[in-house]
Parts: sequence; C-alpha cells; structure tokens
Amino acid sequence: MSFRRLDSLDALRGAAIVWMTVYHLCFDLNHFGYLQQDFYVNPVWTWQRNVIVSLFLFTAGLGQAVAVHRGQRWPRFWRRWAQVAGSALLVSAGSYAMYPQSFIYFGVLHGLAVMLLIVRLTAGWGRWLWLLGSAAIAMKFWAAGAHAAWPEMDFLNQKIFNWLGLVSRKPVTEDYVPLIPWLGVMWWGMAAGNWVQRVRPQWLAPQAKPALPAISALAGLGRWSLSYYLLHQPVLIGLLMGLNALKQVWPFLP
Repeated sequence: MSFRRLDSLDALRGAAIVWMTVYHLCFDLNHFGYLQQDFYVNPVWTWQRNVIVSLFLFTAGLGQAVAVHRGQRWPRFWRRWAQVAGSALLVSAGSYAMYPQSFIYFGVLHGLAVMLLIVRLTAGWGRWLWLLGSAAIAMKFWAAGAHAAWPEMDFLNQKIFNWLGLVSRKPVTEDYVPLIPWLGVMWWGMAAGNWVQRVRPQWLAPQAKPALPAISALAGLGRWSLSYYLLHQPVLIGLLMGLNALKQVWPFLP
C-alpha cells in the first residue's frame, strides 16, 4: 500500500537539511583551516547542533504518528528501519576512516534506529507520550547530579553504556545522540502528531493545490533526507580537498 507524501512534513525535514548543510559546511571549513571556531564548546555552534538534531527527531516522531494513523504495517516499517540502520553502519565506517580516534559509534542515525523501534512500540500510549518525553529530557539533568552523589555510577560513562545518555561527561566522538535526552524529543514528536491528527487534521492533510515554490523545493529535499544525509558530507569534504589541491598548484587562490 502506498501513501501520498505530505508536503508540510517533508518541507519541515527539508528545512532541517538545509540548516544541517550550512552547519556542516562551516564545520568542514573549520577542519580545513578556513575558520577558527571551537564547535565543541562555543554555544553558537553547540546550540545550533542541538536545534538541528531536535528538528530532525521531532519530525521523525511526527512521521511515525502519521504512519501509524495511516495503518502502516510492520513489513514496511522494517524496510525503512533497515535502511536507517545500514546507513548508520556506513557513517561509522566513513567516520573511522577520517577520525579514527573519535569516530561515530552512536550518532544521529544510530540513535534514530533505536528510537524508531521504541517510539513505534509505544505509539498507542496516547497522552502518556508527553510525560515520557518530559521524563527522558529531565533525566539528562538528573544524571549530572546523580553522578556527583554516587561516584559508582561512573560505569555509565563507558562506551558499552554511554549510548543510554546517562553520562557525566561527553564521550570523544564526532557525533553523539544517545537515548537520553533525545528519545524525549521524538516522543514529543509522536505525541504532537497524534494531537494534530485528532484536533487539527488539516495541518497534516495532503494539499489540494500546489505548494509555494520554496515549500515544494524543501519538500522535495525532505523526501530524500536519508540519501542526502549520507552524501552531503563526502561531497563537501571532497570539494574542500579539491580546493586544497588546487591551492598547491595555484598558490594565489584564497
């Protein structure tokens, strides 16, 4: 069974993709020495990353709410889940090649694969999803105090456990999206999607007339979010590596 895509949902995902691309371009420019920024500490960059990841995961929760409402069956869900999980493995392999000391072992796609399963299994929990989401986010702040009170909790900082997110220090990795607090954002997305379909169904209804050109462009980008996510960094890095190579030949280039 096929369903018509929702421009509003795809456009929201597309907007996150555009913002992510700008962020990663700046990150890569910094890596190659064109900028001098601390992306790991400077709040200008850390907050942008948090908002971008939140937008992606909230939209993923919305998408699951729509899928469940439309009666999506488990075989279709598993096909999409396998794509996300397989892509996560590719990200780990690619990041290990470039950053062997800080490769991505539980980044946004790894977290998304686990969260998709949890959110799908809890899809019928109704308004409890708001409370669950709030609790998951609150546990992020509880963990910091708990580690100070109970030093024996330090085992949660080990790689085998830190994907849960109950840590007192961020692990050395280029992308880290643990269950706590990010599962809370996705639960909120599912809860919001359930509310919209119950109270404001027109917000997520297929549009009867063509969307504005900008919305259509963002929606088109959002429909290919996973492929774009996998390809955009190799393309950006490849272009910057090519620029560096040209500078060796023509030193007058900036």
